[in-house]
Amino acid sequence: MKPSLFLGIVLAAFLAACSGGDRQVRQISYEEAANSELIAANYKAANALIAQARLSLAAEQPVIIATVVNINQLESSSAFGRLVSEHISARFSQSGLKMVEMKARKNVYMKRNEGELLLTREIKDIAAEHNAQAVVVGLYAVSTEMVFVNVKVLHPNGNQVLAAYDYAVPHDSNIRALLQTVGKR
Repeated sequence: MKPSLFLGIVLAAFLAACSGGDRQVRQISYEEAANSELIAANYKAANALIAQARLSLAAEQPVIIATVVNINQLESSSAFGRLVSEHISARFSQSGLKMVEMKARKNVYMKRNEGELLLTREIKDIAAEHNAQAVVVGLYAVSTEMVFVNVKVLHPNGNQVLAAYDYAVPHDSNIRALLQTVGKR
């Protein structure tokens, strides 16, 4: 192949790649998104909680989950905290446990753009109202490279810990976006 022909092909390929706009956007399939590291980590946490608390949990009695909150601001969460709670709740439901959908309840403390926040003093009252056998609570802490998450299953009377699990996810661009609280000024 002549050098000038080779150079022409390379130049044509380069120009074709550049002509698609300023940035090329990578499309992600639903299957790839559904198999994300965050969902897998949250499902693993839920599986561990269920395994630890299985002798204490009955399928016919409901479980309540609170929004996973920021460890530095216990009355604050983010899309990240709400999503962790949703994933864990989904996994509990998939395992056959009844989950109370707290967003559908009007009498639960809901802070705008934060989710369902349950403070320790409220757990007993809300659990009694819904005849809940347990409450799932959690915290997250953000570092430069990781987001550390702690989740627990509590017995509503006396707040005894029935199960606990710690894990971390990389503090990458997707997680950073989820940590930005909607409506925060």
